[in-house]
Amino acid sequence: MVVSLTDLREEIDSIDTQLVELLARRQKITSKVGAYKKTIGKAIYDPVREAELIAERRTLAESLSVSPDLIEDLLRRIMRESYQSQHNSYRCLLPNTKVVVVGGAGALGSRFVDMFNRSGYDVVVFEESDWPNADAIFSDAKLVIISVPIQVTESVIAQLPKLDEECILADLTSLKHQPLQAMLEQHNGPVVGLHPMFGPDVPNFVKQVVVVCDGRDEHKYQWLIEQLKLWGAILEVDQAKQHDSSMEIIQAMRHFTTYVYGRFLAKQDPNLDQLLRLSSPIYRLELAMTGRLFAQNSQLYADIIYSAEDIETLAESFCSELTNALSDLKNKDKAAFKQSFEGVANWFGDTSSQFLVESRTMLKTAHDAKSVKQLSSK
Repeated sequence: MVVSLTDLREEIDSIDTQLVELLARRQKITSKVGAYKKTIGKAIYDPVREAELIAERRTLAESLSVSPDLIEDLLRRIMRESYQSQHNSYRCLLPNTKVVVVGGAGALGSRFVDMFNRSGYDVVVFEESDWPNADAIFSDAKLVIISVPIQVTESVIAQLPKLDEECILADLTSLKHQPLQAMLEQHNGPVVGLHPMFGPDVPNFVKQVVVVCDGRDEHKYQWLIEQLKLWGAILEVDQAKQHDSSMEIIQAMRHFTTYVYGRFLAKQDPNLDQLLRLSSPIYRLELAMTGRLFAQNSQLYADIIYSAEDIETLAESFCSELTNALSDLKNKDKAAFKQSFEGVANWFGDTSSQFLVESRTMLKTAHDAKSVKQLSSK
């Protein structure tokens, strides 16, 4: 009996249908897992469990002549959805606690308001129009979080009324040293600086990094740290000055160079549709990261860039490297290029190989997204 292409496709369709049905069953179970974790106070993200699960399924896949990488990709995507299905509610580590979020109606502040609400805290959003009622609003607060633009953070902290000695004062600013000093001067109780290394568009806090900078009385704000862990956040403890120095590279310079490249593109005025149509996966990803910057609030990025203490020195150093590279280019000095290239490669060391592996996964995803978009537009 000759099997037709139609028969084979129908068989594949049947299997795909079963896959969807199995995923639906899995999602119902993971929702129950989330409810159980809330009951026992277990963190939504268990890195050991996740690593073991992936390792076991990779071994199984190999024994069945299925690509282990394919199975890992599928599992990671499925687990990401599973975490979202467990995102309904979380255990409250300190019941009957009043939390005030200054700037809680803003993009990032509202995410923390949502997370505290999901955990059963008594959450109050404080905005600029609420200052006349500040004494009443901050009364009996056990946690006050400052989530306002960088340029007004210190002045907002200075305006706070006297807080309860046991109240935690925290901030979410991308710079930590000066805000931390301002909080220590304003409040005699526990103080901690937090920097969420993610934007407001994340679906949940699972695997999201939050930098923690100690201010005062660490043992008194420990419940807040544990609550962040319950939400699935990965906490990185750092000194405020060291954090700010790192952010000058991670944020300020990265955003500045992206901004300049965007200006360059706009001035050159290439056909954007043509660039997208012909782009390699890596260039499309780079272009997406550039376009993403300009789809957001200009004031936010101006604050991040211009607030960095050493940004001018770093930008001048970057410009110097660009000038030197341009000189090599004009002189057609490939030997100088190769020497510099190898010097940078030595600086990265083994990390460059790790980045090569990680970037391959991202590029595959970018390529898949490009293919789908191209087909849907035809």
